[in-house]
Amino acid sequence: MSELHLIVDRSRGVRAGVERALRTAIRELPVGTRLPSSRALAIDLGVARNTVAEVYSQLVLEGYLSSERGAGTRTAAVAPAAAPASGGVGEAAVVHDLRPGRPDISSFPVPAWNAAVRRVLGSRRAEALQYDEPRGPAYARQVLAGYLYRARGVQAQPENIVLCSGFRQASALVAGAMARLGATSFGHEHPGQPAIPRQLQRAGLEARAIPVDACGAMVGELGDAAGVVLTPAHQFPTGVPLAPHRRTEVLAWARASGGFVLEDDYDGEFRYDRQPIGALQGLAPDVVAYAGSASKTLAPGLRLAWLVLPPRLVDAVIEEKTWSDRHSDSLSQMALAALIDSGAYDRHVRAARLRYRRRRDDLIRALGNHSVRGIAAGLQLTLDLPTVDEGSALELLGAHDIVTYGLSRFGAGLPPALVLGYGAPPQHAWSQALAALTAALAAGNL
Repeated sequence: MSELHLIVDRSRGVRAGVERALRTAIRELPVGTRLPSSRALAIDLGVARNTVAEVYSQLVLEGYLSSERGAGTRTAAVAPAAAPASGGVGEAAVVHDLRPGRPDISSFPVPAWNAAVRRVLGSRRAEALQYDEPRGPAYARQVLAGYLYRARGVQAQPENIVLCSGFRQASALVAGAMARLGATSFGHEHPGQPAIPRQLQRAGLEARAIPVDACGAMVGELGDAAGVVLTPAHQFPTGVPLAPHRRTEVLAWARASGGFVLEDDYDGEFRYDRQPIGALQGLAPDVVAYAGSASKTLAPGLRLAWLVLPPRLVDAVIEEKTWSDRHSDSLSQMALAALIDSGAYDRHVRAARLRYRRRRDDLIRALGNHSVRGIAAGLQLTLDLPTVDEGSALELLGAHDIVTYGLSRFGAGLPPALVLGYGAPPQHAWSQALAALTAALAAGNL
C-alpha cells in the first residue's frame, strides 16, 4: 500500500484540493499501486471520509483509478505530468522531506481554525477587517500576553507586544530599530540561521559571529556589540540549550553594556524529556526582546509572529513596523487569539508534541550507533559524519529521494554533519521516509 505525501490546496474548496492533489500524485505512482483506504487518507488529511470517497469514485470514473471488491483502490495507466517550463525543484517534487525546522502541515487543525475565523468575523468583524495600529489588534495582544506567560514564562504587557509577519520580519524590525538608535554591531550565533547576519547587514549593522559550543553561544565574546540574536531554549541548528552560566553571563553583559538580547524562541513548546526551559525574557524583560511564532506549532504559511519588547525599544520598533507594512494580517492574528481562547491551540500543541516526540524516538532508534547531537526537543537533530563529507552524504540521500541540509549550510568551517528534520512528512508518510533514510545510510555505510 502506498503512503501518499499530498499537499492539499484548500483555497478553492477541500474536495477540489484533494482531487487535484491525488491527480498529481497518481501520475508519479507505478500502475497498480494500492492507495490507502478512504478512511485512512481522510484521517491523515483532516477531511471528511465522504470527501475522499467521492474523489476516489470520481477518479475511477475518469480512469485514473481502478477499484475492485477485495482488491482495494489502485492506480491506472496515466501519462506522467509534463515537465515544468523552467528549472528548479519545487515543494511538490520533494518525496521525503527531512529538512529541519518544518512542521507537519497536514496536521493543521482546519476545523478549529475555521471555527476561530467564524467566531472573529461574527463578534469582532470591524476590528479584524479595518486598518489597525502597527502593533496589531488589542484583543490578539491581550490573549497572547496571557498565553506566553502561562506557556513560556514570558512577562508580557499587551502594549509592549508587536505582532509581525513571521520571525524574519520581527528580527528585521529589531535590527532596523537598533540601527536607528545608534547601534553599529550585533552578534549572531555561528552556526545559526543564515538569514540573520544578512538582515543585520541590510540594516547597516556589523554582523558579529559568536561561536557555539556544547554550552550554547559563547556570549563572553560579545565585547562591544549592541546586541545579540540567540536561540537559548534549543540552539538552531546544533540543538544544545544555552547553559545556565551562559544565561546569567549574557544578561549581566546586557545590563552592564546597555545592550539587548533578541531571543528567538522558535520551537519552545516542543521539549520531550522534561518541562520546556522557560524563556530567557522571563528573567530580564528590561534587556531581552522575545520573538516567537506559530510557524512550528501551526504552519509557516500563516506568517504569524510576535515580539515582546523592552520598554526602551517599543517606540523604535513601532516606527519600523509602520513603514514596513503598516500592520500585519489582523484577521489571522485575531483567529489565533480565538484559537488560544477556546483551548483548541493548547490541544493541538499537545498532540503535536506527542507526535514529534514519537518521531524523534523512531529516528534515534533507526540511527542506532550513529553519533547524534541535540537535546530531546524541536523538529531536528544533528547527525555527525565522521567518515564521509557532507556533499557525498547529501548526494547519497538524494538518490533515495531524501532532501535535507548539511551543517555547512548554517556556517562555514564546521565539522561535517547532517541536520535531519523529522517534522515535515505527513503522518501517513513518516514510516516510508524513515525507511528511505535507513536504506540510504546502510547503502553508503555512513
